[in-house]
Amino acid sequence: MREPLLERAYLPEEFFTPLMAAAVYDPDPSFCLWFVELAVYAFGRRRVMTALLDYLRTGTDAEKAGAERAWYCAHVPLRADRSPAYAPGGRRDPSMDDSHDVKDGWRETPSRPAR
Repeated sequence: MREPLLERAYLPEEFFTPLMAAAVYDPDPSFCLWFVELAVYAFGRRRVMTALLDYLRTGTDAEKAGAERAWYCAHVPLRADRSPAYAPGGRRDPSMDDSHDVKDGWRETPSRPAR
């Protein structure tokens, strides 16, 4: 099911919240990547990282731990062969992937769960 979705340049808006929840609640970092990568390609790195930062700031301890796992996956390289949005001739607003300020917010957030 993941591959056909990954092949699309965009996904319906209603996919975003369930994808992020699946990424945060999945305890296996390998499977977490499946949800995060799909969300990054469909909705942009900035939006994904912002959602993860929100989990880190306001979530339960379990959600904060899940956000940390997913944060690592959110740095997935953006490749033209993975999504038509990044292919030659694809149209992708670069601001969707600009995440420098969100990364700063992540580093400044002291509420990470104890390991």
